[in-house]
Amino acid sequence: MRPSLAVFVLVTLAACSSETVLNADNPAKTSSAEVMYSDAKKRLNENSFDEAIKQFESLISHYPYGRYAQQAQLEITYAYYRQNEPESAITAADLFIKQYPNSPNVDYAYYVKGLANFNADIGIFGLAFGQDPTERDPKAARNSYSAFKDLVTRFPSSRYTPDSRLRMQYLLSALAKYEIHVARYYLRRGANIAAVNRAKEVLTQYPNTPAIQDALLILVRGYNALGMKELRDDAQRVLDKNFPKAASAANKISTNSQ
Repeated sequence: MRPSLAVFVLVTLAACSSETVLNADNPAKTSSAEVMYSDAKKRLNENSFDEAIKQFESLISHYPYGRYAQQAQLEITYAYYRQNEPESAITAADLFIKQYPNSPNVDYAYYVKGLANFNADIGIFGLAFGQDPTERDPKAARNSYSAFKDLVTRFPSSRYTPDSRLRMQYLLSALAKYEIHVARYYLRRGANIAAVNRAKEVLTQYPNTPAIQDALLILVRGYNALGMKELRDDAQRVLDKNFPKAASAANKISTNSQ
């Protein structure tokens, strides 16, 4: 016997429902995506980040293709960032960027990714003992700069672009300072060629940062230790012209070695 038209319509409507799924054994499924999002957002605003993340993830699980799933993924990114879990925040941001590359909010995902990397290496030990972040592996700083650069390049009119530009300038200075830190270490160990190479990298990669002065000083000292007087004098002339106060100390090195 063929099923009646009424039965067919009821089955079809039940299969096509994407906003509400009734299930007496699972209260979560009786809530609409909008209600689930509202509840999770409330938890987020209350700084209950773990609970908010769980609820947003539940929403995505129940309604993976709904309009609230996209916003939920972005909220998860922010929640992890606020909870000081940079790796999870970066992973969540990358997932959003991959899944929703044309979203009007994708610029925010790049921004949070940059922020998460920006703070990734300022851990509890660095804060407690006052360790200079430029003395540690600059991987997070480079990743942060890359994320901010993507944002600035792709979305020059974004509301997050001005702050991103400022952070990029800071990061360039920090990365240059890291290279100076390494170059000085090489000088102390007598690895003068390595010190010179690091200083030259600062001059070429970070030409508009305060570290240029230190890089020139290292070049003068490194070339002097290597007996490369012509290159030492070239570096000294550039130092004299651009940083006359700092040049006096380097001049003593050149004079004493002659």
